[in-house]
Amino acid sequence: MLQSIQTLRRKVGDSEAPPGKSRIAVELNASCPNIANSAPLGYTPAASLLPLILVLANAFLGDPTLTFGIKMPPYVYHEQFTDFLRQLPSSVTDVDGKKRCPISFLTCTNTLGNALLFDEQTTKAISSEAPQEFAVPTTLGGLAGESIHALSLGNVFTFKQLIDSKPYSEKGLGDIKIIGVGGVTSKEAAERMRKAGADAVACATLLGRTGIRAFEIIGKE
Repeated sequence: MLQSIQTLRRKVGDSEAPPGKSRIAVELNASCPNIANSAPLGYTPAASLLPLILVLANAFLGDPTLTFGIKMPPYVYHEQFTDFLRQLPSSVTDVDGKKRCPISFLTCTNTLGNALLFDEQTTKAISSEAPQEFAVPTTLGGLAGESIHALSLGNVFTFKQLIDSKPYSEKGLGDIKIIGVGGVTSKEAAERMRKAGADAVACATLLGRTGIRAFEIIGKE
């Protein structure tokens, strides 16, 4: 996949961009809660995620203009954050005399798994016409939108505080950016993400609900 992406980047001239300024970025989803018989990679970072990070690091070593990020699952206790961050220094490389981590950004957060909604809890606009007991065909799914907003804010805040702290910034992780996502359904929610430490915000539920008008709702930020 990386080879295909690199071919595309060369085709559109993206590989000529300075490091950190490319238009095409790779986001590794380490957080999908809906893959059968597989825990999200972000919950077992040493065993499951580090091998993939090292693949990305090797590609980055060959082309420092490559931009990578990881979509993170929601974390609920402190050791989950530190266990993940402990894996990253092994991927740090020297670029022009400066320590650089191949991971440019963390997206915080993806959905929270094992959530259930009954069909009666949904609106007619999104509910199936055929009678069914549960809101989604898989029965269980990922909790998103405003229901996860507070947890996403906490993840953004905790990651930002840790990345900016001396133990991690000295190991080359200080330049990692945070994309805040999860319940960004209003301008006020986007501002809360910024206050929590997000360098940028993203939305999914609002975009699905309102289309491109979502960007008018949350503002240019």
